[in-house]
Amino acid sequence: MSLTSSIPIEKVRAGFPLLQREVYGKPLVYLDNGATTQKPQEVIDAIKEYYESYNSNVHRGVHYLSQLATDAEESSRQSIARFINAAHSHEVIFTKGTTDSINLAAYSFCKKYIQAGDEIIISHMEHHSNIVPWQIACEDRGAVLKVVPITPEGMLDMTAYEQLLSTRTKIVAITWVSNTLGTINPVREIIEKAHQQGVPVLLDAAQAVQHIPVDVQELDVDFLAFSGHKIYGPTGIGVLYGKEKFLNDMPPYQSGGSMIKSVTFDKTTYASLPFKFEAGTPHVAGIVGLGAAVRYLDALGITSVMAAEQDLLAYAQAQLGMISGLRFIGNAPEKTGAISLLLQDIHPFDLGEILDKQGIAVRTGHHCCQPIMDYYEIPGTLRASFALYNNRDDVDRLVKGIEKAKAMLS
Repeated sequence: MSLTSSIPIEKVRAGFPLLQREVYGKPLVYLDNGATTQKPQEVIDAIKEYYESYNSNVHRGVHYLSQLATDAEESSRQSIARFINAAHSHEVIFTKGTTDSINLAAYSFCKKYIQAGDEIIISHMEHHSNIVPWQIACEDRGAVLKVVPITPEGMLDMTAYEQLLSTRTKIVAITWVSNTLGTINPVREIIEKAHQQGVPVLLDAAQAVQHIPVDVQELDVDFLAFSGHKIYGPTGIGVLYGKEKFLNDMPPYQSGGSMIKSVTFDKTTYASLPFKFEAGTPHVAGIVGLGAAVRYLDALGITSVMAAEQDLLAYAQAQLGMISGLRFIGNAPEKTGAISLLLQDIHPFDLGEILDKQGIAVRTGHHCCQPIMDYYEIPGTLRASFALYNNRDDVDRLVKGIEKAKAMLS
């Protein structure tokens, strides 16, 4: 399915104000969506309306503005629950982002369920946000971190994964889509194999929810984390989905206002879900903006978005593949979102600098995935990452930009 036949691309692009600007006198080509996406006018308007029309704290006031703000927050929670098909809206916990969500899960789950000698499984392709919190949890609890290796193509070694699962495994935490390699991992198989051993699974979906339909009930996943700013919403807001049975049993991650039922100097009892995990004043504007972003994406249809992006990704790989001396890092057959590459012996930072001067925004470096770079024995890559508003002209300009950089730097 082509982008133009499934989504009105010019209309979509026109609805993202920042895409209309120029950089160094050239029309912007924005291909850094894996780091953060641009925001449609609907999201900007929703945030603006909150601050202009009903700015107030939530769940704490009987006055009119507080009720409006509370209704808007909970409406967003319900929109997100529908978007991922959660069984209950109270299984949607608002956080600061994917990193915060994983830290919450790692702390609270491990405090409840992990003992010395237990094992936690992650993979070699994880973002640092899905490595370090589990390392800290293992240090605190005396547990052992096990790592699923990857293949040269940038895929999980599923045979090794099955061998790592044991009676000592207490949780598996795996990325759904690699932010560096673009690999779509076989999450249904990962979850099924873990559940056969009675092991819960957390999915880092930061690079998945904007590209792939998500149904947490169909997946039967136990936890799922994602960020608002990667799904056309604001920064500083994210979601941890968790099955009710786990969230009820897990202790709070942070404490203070809003997360309590009653407080005395002798004892504090905690609020029911979701508020047990939402201490303090929430990022109400961010929650409102994230709700608007999810509704925007829902209106376009995530299946149509996925088809359009897959078409564009295939086109980009074909066009880039014709550049002599270019090497793709990660060649899994199932990919989405991102292409990582190297060009001859040119440092990716130098390549990115020249592209920037041509108005082309890409990302260079290790992408918070140093173990991946160590595996391939490289310092980093140039990453072009795509969103629903990118088109073939963006790809063509990227190809021309790389060719120009090659001529300058070879």
